[in-house]
Amino acid sequence: MKQVSRFSSAALAALLLVGGCAVGPDFRSPAPPEVSGYTADSLPEQTASAANSSGAAQKFLPYAIVAADWWTSFRAPDLNNLVEAALAKNPDLQAAAASLRAARENLAAGEGAEYPSLDGTVGASREKISGASAYAPGSTIPSFSLYTTGVSVSYPLDLFGGTQRTIEELAATAEGKRYALEAARLTLAGNVVTGAVQEAGLRAQIKATQEIIATQEKQRDLLKRQLDLGAVTKAALLAEDADLAATKATLPALNKQLTQTRHLLAALAGRFPSEKMEAAFTLDHLHLPEDLPLSIPSKLVAQRPDIKEVESQMHAASAAIGVAEAARYPQITLSGNYGLDAVQIGQLFGPGAAAWSVGGSLLQPLFHGGELEHNQRAAEALFDETAARYKSTVLSAFQNVADALRALESDAETLKARAESEHVAADSLALAETQFKAGSVSYLTLLNAQQTWQQAKIGLVQAEAQRFADTAALYVALGGGWNDIATPLDPDQATNTLKTEIKS
Repeated sequence: MKQVSRFSSAALAALLLVGGCAVGPDFRSPAPPEVSGYTADSLPEQTASAANSSGAAQKFLPYAIVAADWWTSFRAPDLNNLVEAALAKNPDLQAAAASLRAARENLAAGEGAEYPSLDGTVGASREKISGASAYAPGSTIPSFSLYTTGVSVSYPLDLFGGTQRTIEELAATAEGKRYALEAARLTLAGNVVTGAVQEAGLRAQIKATQEIIATQEKQRDLLKRQLDLGAVTKAALLAEDADLAATKATLPALNKQLTQTRHLLAALAGRFPSEKMEAAFTLDHLHLPEDLPLSIPSKLVAQRPDIKEVESQMHAASAAIGVAEAARYPQITLSGNYGLDAVQIGQLFGPGAAAWSVGGSLLQPLFHGGELEHNQRAAEALFDETAARYKSTVLSAFQNVADALRALESDAETLKARAESEHVAADSLALAETQFKAGSVSYLTLLNAQQTWQQAKIGLVQAEAQRFADTAALYVALGGGWNDIATPLDPDQATNTLKTEIKS
């Protein structure tokens, strides 16, 4: 008997050891792309500079780390406050945080499968059985009450790692939700900064338009006096009136865009449009960051939260293959029951009331019409899909960085040209006004100079705003800072290490 007991113990130990194995692929994080740069042509060490308030040259700093609060590099306290308010109150961000909490709870619930399940029961019933059931044919057995209490324990052996892979899938899903939250934070901060820059640009265009209108009104007054003196024709005054009216007609559209941008910023900050926002953003209050961090390409894949999110989805899909494969193999469950039965409550804990059982069961799928095989194939196809989406996300990330870098290079050249154009156009207009007053040039010459200056002034304002916006786009394209994102886990670490990291 002792020999049988020892044999049973050894067999059980062997089964438990086998349960440490898991079928299906072991996930490995994809290797970073083997590229040395973001653009086909080398980048200059710094951009061009222009002779105006936001025309400083910007330097690219390879190997530099993007700060988590990257928006503070614009050195605008009102912008910092608005971003922080949005991060605290934006409902989309709150939804992402709730999704992460749900994923963590699902992980914690799934971990329960690693432990035996224990249940307690208490019951009472009134029963009547036949004599035949009691091995007394022909006899009448009176009805009786039956009182029961007991506990049952069940433990499925994870022979082929189906439970382990399920927990791994849940852990990877929770990890993906964490990176999804970081991606939502990055997108939100980028939208707030871009919205603030757009507001500042619109205010600058409105101010420039108002200055142009003031100049045109002075010119109209001069033409009116000259018309009274007979120095110009009525057609010249009408042409100036038409030009002035056309300039004024641009203001309503600019004011509409400004109002809509303010509404957008309020919504991003979790406010209603009717709630007043104290901050009013202007280009003068924004500082153009001159030192721009530039992560090396091999680090970008570890810094962009959207890339890390899709990588986590790949991990979950990989684990799902193991779950589907394990379902095709034998499943063994150990169970035990201990209880008390009595026909009177007072006898429930008396001698002879105890009843127990212990045993095990094995389930071997034999024929399911191909269901289990196709489930595994579907899981493998889903992994291939997420792997392809990972590659697409990486390519898009590198494209975003390359576009932002070239945009900044182009923006600097554009701003320099716009600043020179506005300066020359202003001098040309001043000269034309002087010559017109002296009668040495026609009104058409003055009108052309005036229109050239108007276009140059508006173009300069737009170039300034675009440079701020593309600077913010570079920060976002680089991943916007680490934001306390966990360092990628060693692929060789056990699944329980992954679960501990996700919970932290």
